[in-house]
Amino acid sequence: MQQLPTFKRVVTGHDSKGQAVTASSGATPNNFPLKAIPGTIFYEVWNSPTSPAPLDNADDPTSQPLQLSPGHLGSVIRVVDIPPDSVQNQVSAEDAAAAFAEIGESHAGTGKTDSKHKLMHRTETLDYGIVTEGEVWLVLDEEEVHLKRGDIVVQRGTNHAWSNRTEEMARMVFILLDGRYAPDLKELLP
Repeated sequence: MQQLPTFKRVVTGHDSKGQAVTASSGATPNNFPLKAIPGTIFYEVWNSPTSPAPLDNADDPTSQPLQLSPGHLGSVIRVVDIPPDSVQNQVSAEDAAAAFAEIGESHAGTGKTDSKHKLMHRTETLDYGIVTEGEVWLVLDEEEVHLKRGDIVVQRGTNHAWSNRTEEMARMVFILLDGRYAPDLKELLP
């Protein structure tokens, strides 16, 4: 699999006089290659434990174990490298379950033997996903959407997976916000 371009994370802050400064600049310090799905890497850019987000000079909040979803009222921004389906399709049901356990959400996996994709999952989050490299297919229960570089998905707590049907790596940026299902919708969900 080819290497995708590196990227830089710049974090701003304030000095002792209240002036804007660069607090850090460089590669994301906390990256999580998934053992269960070779080639899949989560680059944790930043997260906030609550909303409104605390605007302070605190330590880097990404220096903790990987969690797929943000905490209560929290948010996460991350970059995810997605390998081709030729790699993802080699994943067993046990590997898929292990992948969701690796990212702290074993209950999120919804894939079954008759699912459209082994890595189907659902979280109670509002997700903004932006394709920055390659192509992916958004796989939903009853349909699929082909996405190319620059396309944006607003994912509202739906059952879904990301399928890379090319032989090149793909990359997406995700911003996840904690959410709550409306009561009438929650009654419909399995």
